[in-house]
Amino acid sequence: MVVTDLKNGTIFKENGHPFIVLKYEHVKLSRGSAQVRVRVKDLITGQVLERSWQSTAHVEDTYVETKNAQFLYKDSGYVFMDPDTYDQFTINEETIGGSAKFLKEGERVMIKYFEGEPISVELPITMVFEIKYTEPGFKGNTVTNVYKDAELENGTKVKVPMFIRIGDKIKVDTRSGEYISKA
Repeated sequence: MVVTDLKNGTIFKENGHPFIVLKYEHVKLSRGSAQVRVRVKDLITGQVLERSWQSTAHVEDTYVETKNAQFLYKDSGYVFMDPDTYDQFTINEETIGGSAKFLKEGERVMIKYFEGEPISVELPITMVFEIKYTEPGFKGNTVTNVYKDAELENGTKVKVPMFIRIGDKIKVDTRSGEYISKA
């Protein structure tokens, strides 16, 4: 694939790693040939890099497969099930990364595969959790933007407003780990 075919969201392979284009820019210099500058994210390591090539350069086209799965439980790794075939498989903690703290038994996720190996787990953007423990809010603490610590049903700790109590269900943004609203 010629680098001028790259656009935002295109996936290509370089040095054995899959990359996704985050930002594409075609630059024509006054003298000389045009250049292609891109900001890319390595889909295996998560590292964001800047790359530039002459407009006639080539990169290797690749395919990243996305499949649905259901999280079952954590053992020596994280055990998932394919909802179509009911096959169970394990993914190690390094592959899951920061997504692990929001995994909940029975939750459906998207798993990206590169050359048959899982490279990342994508959670829904927002998820609902029950508050397992939090300190009580005191009467008079009604100033806006006052937060307290709370422990979710899966053991993850987040900051929540003072009016949240044990047993309440809340929505959490899985990208940032922030409280969104009551559910």
